[in-house]
Amino acid sequence: MDKMLYLGMTGAKHVQLAQATNANNLANASTSGFRADFHSVFSQQVEGPGLATRTNAVMGDDSVDISAGAIQTTDNPMDVAINGDGWFAVSTIDGGEAYTRRGDLRLSADGLLINGAGQHILGDGGLLALPEHQSLSIGNDGTVSIVPLGQGPDTQVVIDRIRMVKLDENQISKGLDGLIRQRDGNTGIASSEISLISGALESSNVNAVDAMVNMISLSRAFEMEVKMMSTAGELADAGSRMMRLE
Repeated sequence: MDKMLYLGMTGAKHVQLAQATNANNLANASTSGFRADFHSVFSQQVEGPGLATRTNAVMGDDSVDISAGAIQTTDNPMDVAINGDGWFAVSTIDGGEAYTRRGDLRLSADGLLINGAGQHILGDGGLLALPEHQSLSIGNDGTVSIVPLGQGPDTQVVIDRIRMVKLDENQISKGLDGLIRQRDGNTGIASSEISLISGALESSNVNAVDAMVNMISLSRAFEMEVKMMSTAGELADAGSRMMRLE
């Protein structure tokens, strides 16, 4: 009965992990630029003395769905969406560089350009800081321009260009902070070919209906694994009673 119990235990564990991932995806179905996560599970033989009769369900590396979300027009000049492939570069807590597709931009109290998650947007010259101004515009090539205080619209000044990069799709992974990085540790390659759509946002690529259906399916799978463990216990008890009768 230990084999049956082992199968039920490992199956229930990984179904529970998959349910947590699915719940996180569903919670972020309305988060701009969010990329859905998914897990892969494979079989791995339990090593040790004796016959090879036991196999574990083992969780593979976390994976991320990098397919694009829908583009939604907002008419807000501070909202930008990447048109096609590419990623915004943002500064991490440790001063490194990571990537996102979230483009709901705004200015922090100290004049730094950040997105809706509070992540600092990087320009070609580092953190993208803006002096006081009376108007701001973001071009399709990512250039950030302002009209200084007290000046006319004909005195528009280019401050910097939002750093946009291309990544190796075979190396893409998502960290616990929700940001994208390359597994090999390399930074993305800046590209002038990436263009923006101003006044629009890219939605999450999570399909809420599919996530709800998946949640129900995973709940049933978990119940099945628990039932298997319960049945294993019942069979073990029945075998013990038979031994006592002898």
